[in-house]
Amino acid sequence: MSPAIEVTDLRITSADGAVLVDGVSFAVEDGGRLGIVGESGSGKSLTALAVLGLLPSALTVTGSIRVGDVEVVGASERALRGVRGAAVAPVFQEPMTALDPIMRAGDQIAEPLRRHRGLRGDALRSAVHEAIVDVALPDPDRVSRAFPWELSGGQRQRVAIAMALACRPRVLIADEPTTALDVTVQAEVLDLLDRAVADRGMGLLFISHDLSVVARTVDRVLVLEHGRAVEQGAVRDVIAAPTHPYTQRLVGSARTLQDALDRGRGGPR
Repeated sequence: MSPAIEVTDLRITSADGAVLVDGVSFAVEDGGRLGIVGESGSGKSLTALAVLGLLPSALTVTGSIRVGDVEVVGASERALRGVRGAAVAPVFQEPMTALDPIMRAGDQIAEPLRRHRGLRGDALRSAVHEAIVDVALPDPDRVSRAFPWELSGGQRQRVAIAMALACRPRVLIADEPTTALDVTVQAEVLDLLDRAVADRGMGLLFISHDLSVVARTVDRVLVLEHGRAVEQGAVRDVIAAPTHPYTQRLVGSARTLQDALDRGRGGPR
């Protein structure tokens, strides 16, 4: 079986010819967890958007992005709608902008269930309720009726995760999903993502500027600097013996790496 996501020689160029992502290649296997880490402007979020086919039309994309058997580069919007939500589903950094502020949370969770699974009526309502329960939100009926602005930041992010998980995609793409949250809620959301991915056997593409967060979440890491991949490998190996000066600086600036490794995927087996 082909990887869940396979990116080969990805290149993203702006309208003025600036190369924003240059020759990036990686794969996410079923059940595998890859983290892409880099500072602001490194190209990590552009890479995630490219996988989802959500880049602005002003940007030019070359190379290959395969999601299962679908080639994303050059695909029609109709083909991409069949991929998003069903094969890959995103969780973005700020749920208040990702969610529709004038649409009830339950209706937003229902949308992918209606589109991709064809659910209606009682079956749809039951699936929405189950999706909210799965992300450990108390009082599912209240949450389902609430508008995003009536929920806390952590609750909104859990609704966004419920939407992403609702159709059981092959890969979850989490782009800075905890940056806007306080430390306590951040840990709760990371634990939720960890359990959800493990329980469903799905792949995870996790995007972050924070190497400590990446270390506790993934098995493998890809380091981007100015749009180029400078290092890639098992997260524990990369952190223990970084070979590129940029990775060495990232490791040196992250003071809680050992704790993160011990708590997370890179810890002892």
